[in-house]
Amino acid sequence: MKKIYLIGIGQGNPDYLTVQSIKTMKKTDVFFLLEKEWDKKDLLKIRKEILERYLSEGTYRVVSAKIPKRRKGSKYEEGVEIWRQETAAVIAGLIKDEIKEDESGALLVWGDPSLYDGHLEMLQHILKQGIINFDYEVIPGITSVQVLAARHKIPLNRIGETIVITTARHLKEYRTEEIKNMAVMLDSRGSFQQLQDEDIDIYWGGYLGSEDEILLSGRLKDIIMDLKNIIKEAKNKKGWLMDTYILRRKENND
Repeated sequence: MKKIYLIGIGQGNPDYLTVQSIKTMKKTDVFFLLEKEWDKKDLLKIRKEILERYLSEGTYRVVSAKIPKRRKGSKYEEGVEIWRQETAAVIAGLIKDEIKEDESGALLVWGDPSLYDGHLEMLQHILKQGIINFDYEVIPGITSVQVLAARHKIPLNRIGETIVITTARHLKEYRTEEIKNMAVMLDSRGSFQQLQDEDIDIYWGGYLGSEDEILLSGRLKDIIMDLKNIIKEAKNKKGWLMDTYILRRKENND
């Protein structure tokens, strides 16, 4: 039976690959590199560098395929669902045409396949269609939230404390007093600005794990202008920015 691996590759640094990820890569026959028209070429480049670093030439195949862009104008959830179905159709075609019955294929997933990534649900969608039969396995990777905490040398939660992991899209759904210890991902519009009058700390990281990594931390109201300028300059320089941050209130006994 054909087998597909979803391999978490961590955040931008080939050193972040786990031993399990490397071992799985070494027994994979073909790697699928999905190219988005709007994607950051740096991310595709890093995936290729990872293959070249850990695998011997001639021991694997690489198949690239373009995937559609998410349609504009529709509701966010509806647009994402349509995009995932269209992307799943591309992946299904690759599994059907590029992998023999006794072979394995893999997708190199940024971060970890379980956290704000749709590949796992896409594979499950393909299997539900009943067109192709295959087995699959998920190999965990280091997430941006973990890297962020490590780079700022902070725990993700203090004693007896919970942590909320969410996206910037949902940040506005929380009352300001509810935001006590929150990791925010996928923020392209600087949603932290809505809290600039709050007494809250921010631990921010851009391009985490890469050579272009940027870190900034402090009381949000004190550093917000610096942070906005850093974000603007980074986007102007590279054309894109992938950032993650933690919003955290002081403990009562501080």
